[in-house]
Amino acid sequence: MKISLNGFRQLGYEKAVSKPVDELVKIIGAQLGEVEEVISTGDKYDKILIAKVVTCVKHPNADKLSLCTIDDGGKAKNVKRDDNGHVQVVCGAPNVREGLTVVWLPPGATVPSTWDKERFQLEARELRGEVSNGMLASPQELAIGDSHAGILEVDKDVAPGTTFAEAYNMDDQIIDIENKMFTHRPDCFGQLGVARELAGVQDIPFRSPNWYLKPLDLENTGDPGVKGLKVDVEIPLLVPRYQAVVVSGIKVAPSPVWLQAYLSRLGMKPINNIVDMTNFMMALTGQPLHAFDFDKVAKDGQAHLVIRNPNKGEKLTLLDGKTIEPRKDAILIADHDKAIALGGVMGGNNSEIDDSTTRIIIESANFDMYNIRKTSMAHGLFTDAVTRFNKGQSPWQTEAVLAKAAEMTKELVPSAHVVGKPVDIKKHLAKNPTVQVSASFINDRLALKLKVPEIKRRLENVEFQVEHHGDLLDVTAPFWRTDIEIAEDVVEEIGRLIGYDHLPMTLPVRDLKPAQPDPELSFKKRLRDTLAKAGANELLTYSFVHENLLTKTGQDPKLAFQLSNALSPDLQYYRMSLMPSLLDKVHGNIKAGYDQFAMFEINKTHNKLHKDDDHGLPTEIGMLALVFAANDKAAKQYAGAPFYHARKYLDYLAEQLGLTFTYTPISKELDYPVMQPYEYSRSALVGVAGTKITLGVVGEFKASVRKDLKLPAFTAGFEIGPKELMEALEASAQEYRPLAKYPRTNQDISFKVAPDLAYGAVLDLASNVLTSAAKEHGYQWSLEPLDIYLSDTGAKHGSLRLTLWHNDRTLTTAEVSSLLDVLAGEAKSKLKAERI
Repeated sequence: MKISLNGFRQLGYEKAVSKPVDELVKIIGAQLGEVEEVISTGDKYDKILIAKVVTCVKHPNADKLSLCTIDDGGKAKNVKRDDNGHVQVVCGAPNVREGLTVVWLPPGATVPSTWDKERFQLEARELRGEVSNGMLASPQELAIGDSHAGILEVDKDVAPGTTFAEAYNMDDQIIDIENKMFTHRPDCFGQLGVARELAGVQDIPFRSPNWYLKPLDLENTGDPGVKGLKVDVEIPLLVPRYQAVVVSGIKVAPSPVWLQAYLSRLGMKPINNIVDMTNFMMALTGQPLHAFDFDKVAKDGQAHLVIRNPNKGEKLTLLDGKTIEPRKDAILIADHDKAIALGGVMGGNNSEIDDSTTRIIIESANFDMYNIRKTSMAHGLFTDAVTRFNKGQSPWQTEAVLAKAAEMTKELVPSAHVVGKPVDIKKHLAKNPTVQVSASFINDRLALKLKVPEIKRRLENVEFQVEHHGDLLDVTAPFWRTDIEIAEDVVEEIGRLIGYDHLPMTLPVRDLKPAQPDPELSFKKRLRDTLAKAGANELLTYSFVHENLLTKTGQDPKLAFQLSNALSPDLQYYRMSLMPSLLDKVHGNIKAGYDQFAMFEINKTHNKLHKDDDHGLPTEIGMLALVFAANDKAAKQYAGAPFYHARKYLDYLAEQLGLTFTYTPISKELDYPVMQPYEYSRSALVGVAGTKITLGVVGEFKASVRKDLKLPAFTAGFEIGPKELMEALEASAQEYRPLAKYPRTNQDISFKVAPDLAYGAVLDLASNVLTSAAKEHGYQWSLEPLDIYLSDTGAKHGSLRLTLWHNDRTLTTAEVSSLLDVLAGEAKSKLKAERI
């Protein structure tokens, strides 16, 4: 947002910018917004003077050149003059003539349009045999417009010898403030708004122009060519207010030099008097305007504007020449048979102002900020109007700005006159609420001792209405302030006006007791450290995924929350589990030359099956996922299926936590998103021994998943819930066990069982027998599965390794053998297992 200090002075707000520029920049940076740049425009126009053409004759040696003498009031130094003190200049402009007041660039001056490029400095030089002392400048050469068809014609009442910078306030300081600082302050996207705030933070009273506070009454006359203007708003929720007025007697021409100069200083390109008027009012107030050519949108003198959503397949060619098919929810402005503008974004070229325009419709409207933002993003259109509309302009200012725009049009075009009364279509517009706040409430939060009169004065400086009753203040924000709704907003306003750097610097009282560590964070760190020690690598991937990834891993995108305004096409949905994100990284790492690796992630997931019952919001589900992958070459070193390698990481995790995990075959189809990537026949549900807690799933992946994501055959993984694991750990009631003083004994035992008997059943039975024996005899034990295979006869063979010890004595061979016999007997009677 660029502000002009000379512009503030022109508006009558000299006090607000009376301090040196460096000091103003410091104030703005501390209390308004970050200053990106300060531009001094005066240097660009150094030595450039206003002059009058005294004589103008045809160049004796060139058909398209004129030989002129000019009067500069004798101000230029070191230039050759005739007996009358005039200076000779050769000019090729078709509009040069005797008596014209012009802008002269004398020898030694730099052409302003080259200032930011390779600077071109003029000198006296001969053109076709005649010396030209500098040049007479066009708007393009003066960097105040694009026109190069002729020289700039200056107001006749400007005295020759006046510097161009002085005459048209080009000796200016432009302060460029970061736009993001004003995101919640739409009024500060106009010069008036920033001037008001700059005055307020300096404790200077500010008064907006009367025409802004009380809209002007427009005198209107008739026009035989105008039968009327009708407006229908079919989408009132998106268009809170729409105003328009017809102005006739228009003569399109270049704007006065002061207006061209003003707009160019603010970085806007002058076009013509009508377009420049709309841009001037937008720059002044922050309210975008648009002008339509009345005769291009009217039928038989009757204009009928309809504000609606686009029809299917409808197209619109914009002012920049780009043809679009507006998105279905865009705000479209149409006449009786065609679209003429993309509301709040850009006008159409079929209704634009041109040199033949004699009647116009001036539009001053208020549009839904979110709709404008979405339309702008959808079509890649980022205009000055969009910048302002998507901040949420107040609908209460459209009337004042429209009336002033009509008056300004009459000033720029003396023949112009308003035809008929302005059209005003609006829904119920709520006024700003009155917020009650006490001085003590403000002081408690700012650590100040402000009196009621000072609080009242500070707020009234920026045009708030304040009534007070003792310590209480009733505060009503002006109509352009849409951000004051609660008492805390008033506190923030007072703090900003005074300056947060002026608040007392008091360190907060702090308890010296150390903060208690968060149990959940500590547990997650423990999980990370454990898996890292096991050789796994932690990843941190996006919480959002592409629809294709969900589909490739067998998950239903309809169960995922879709983002309405995704950062990119690859980040459309909240992921429902972590495994798709990990699997998506496998092929890339294999391709990068990593033969084998384990990757894990601890993060949040979301799905529509789990919602916050109180608020209907997505529930965050914490998960831990790991995938192990090895290419065909590396997989040769591993015996058995990849399932068991993924399970090793789980078993190691369980061992380090002091738990025992159980693995149950999946007997039926489960609809949970976390289950979908897995091949059920080669997967298992993970539980915790001694509890009813189910942690998640471990297993190999479906053939379709491996194919679509280009996974190696030796790939498996698991996904479990850290919260459930933490609950299981808390429920396990682990006790301290000292290290054994006496030797341990290891014994292997093998069984032959039916081929359909699960290996886990043998393991569970052995655990129960050992637990019972431990209670009776005080044994300590551990049990480790060794192997499992099918013999040639079809029987299943499995081996277990038992480690047994006692804390008070050395076990005898007879005790160990007796325990193994008991185990074998239980296995035979309950599982029909034969010891081998």
